[in-house]
Amino acid sequence: MSTAVEDRDSRRLAWCVAHVLRHAPDHIALALLHRLDRPTRKYLCRDEWLPASAVTLLLRHGGEADRHYIARNPHVVGRPLPGLPGPARYARRRTPAGLLPLLRAELGRDPADGPLTTGELTGLLRRHGIRRPRAALDVLRLPYALDPERLAAEQARRPLPPGSTEALLLVADLPGRTVRALLTAPAADADGPSWHRPAVRAVRMGRLTHEELVACVAPARRTLLLGHLPARPGLRWTLPEQAGMRAAVTRALAPLADDPRLWSELLRHAPGFPGPLPELVAAVTAGTAGSPAVPAGPDAPHDAPHDDLARAVRRLAPAAAEPAAGGVERELALASLAVPMETVEEDVRWVRDCLDRGLLTGADVIRHKLPACWALDEVHWLGAVDHPDRYDRPGAVLAARAEADRLFALALGEDPDAWWRVARTLPDFAGTLPHLLLRVTDGDSVSTRP
Repeated sequence: MSTAVEDRDSRRLAWCVAHVLRHAPDHIALALLHRLDRPTRKYLCRDEWLPASAVTLLLRHGGEADRHYIARNPHVVGRPLPGLPGPARYARRRTPAGLLPLLRAELGRDPADGPLTTGELTGLLRRHGIRRPRAALDVLRLPYALDPERLAAEQARRPLPPGSTEALLLVADLPGRTVRALLTAPAADADGPSWHRPAVRAVRMGRLTHEELVACVAPARRTLLLGHLPARPGLRWTLPEQAGMRAAVTRALAPLADDPRLWSELLRHAPGFPGPLPELVAAVTAGTAGSPAVPAGPDAPHDAPHDDLARAVRRLAPAAAEPAAGGVERELALASLAVPMETVEEDVRWVRDCLDRGLLTGADVIRHKLPACWALDEVHWLGAVDHPDRYDRPGAVLAARAEADRLFALALGEDPDAWWRVARTLPDFAGTLPHLLLRVTDGDSVSTRP
């Protein structure tokens, strides 16, 4: 039986690993998960800040104990697990009586005479899932025999509407290959108001991680738009999901570096490029993208890229550092990050006030606040919230996550051993995050001089 000290150390390590996993690519996250002992892994599955992609990896590659603890984590939102929204919830739905006569007329037979074939099912889904999944879910309550390969072929021939695709992700037990096929569409298709819902649902249901979503969504412009999805009513990214999606898109755009010519070429080719974003980035960097493919028809993009797409690319592109304003007050605010106040509440009030006055940004907090584990946890500088998916300062949170992504990628790269050393050192390290990364990569003591 573990002692109280060992139990506390396992809890604290799990808390720190959860924060590191936010910024790690999928293969690094898997390597970190495999190195955890059983107590730490248990506390990680129950952690409040476990990122969505880590949940998916644990469900896919973990054991029954991992599923058991994640299923009882009240902060894991939208997963297909007992007590949470998923196939079991929608299996209780009954097809409305008024819909059956309509379906009989469309099919030319009674659905009760036999299971729907893949062709019949896709025909109904095309007519009854235009925007929202409710009607498509009613259709999927009927008995059907679905061939995943045939479904993927039907999607390639003529894509299903967003509501039907979302319904299939909610209730159909589809292999990963078919899920990826459902997230592709011709470049000429217009982006309707609900085009993003299947992608969000695929991540939230644990079908795909953010990184896998970036690799499969086509056309490429949709991936760029998912990286900066404006906050509007309806199914959208939560704040942590938005940060994870932007991190995955930024990793895919890393070959462009800070070359303005390549970013300009990306924006020029993105509206009509039919493949996923990694293919577009590879073509742009190799200089083989050719002339932009401009779809024909009334919905085709004009000479200037769509405003939303241009805005998304600007948000994802590396920006030049702006001269800091605030003078002496800003210097005092930066220095205060290294000197905690008497109480946590007083510290939070001070940081929030500095953020509101423009003296600090989320990136400043990541670079200067100590200890590093507090800088990575927004609760320690924005205060506790009623729900971990929301913050009243979303800009500061996204800026902090983006800066941490940049620092981790710059310092640790693809070395899983370095990522593990950071996770192991983080619980007891008293310095800032840049000092921690420097210590891990250089292996020397870190000077405390500014």
